[in-house]
Amino acid sequence: MSLIITDECINCDVCEPECPNNAISQGETIYEINPNLCTECVGHFDTPQCVEVCPVDCIPNDPNHVESRDDLYTKYLHLVKKAG
Repeated sequence: MSLIITDECINCDVCEPECPNNAISQGETIYEINPNLCTECVGHFDTPQCVEVCPVDCIPNDPNHVESRDDLYTKYLHLVKKAG
């Protein structure tokens, strides 16, 4: 499943540059994750980099976008092909 940023976000700016898929952007009040671009870093890293750097632990799984690891990898392959 993709990830989501909760309203506990303090807009510290550390997550956005860590996302290899450019899925994170500044929203109206807090950062947001585009579920169509989020692969939980599958294909790039072993763990989601935004979660690793978040100082307030506000990036859980998004229950509205449930995806298996295989689904995330397929999405990653599609994104890489589209970018290339």
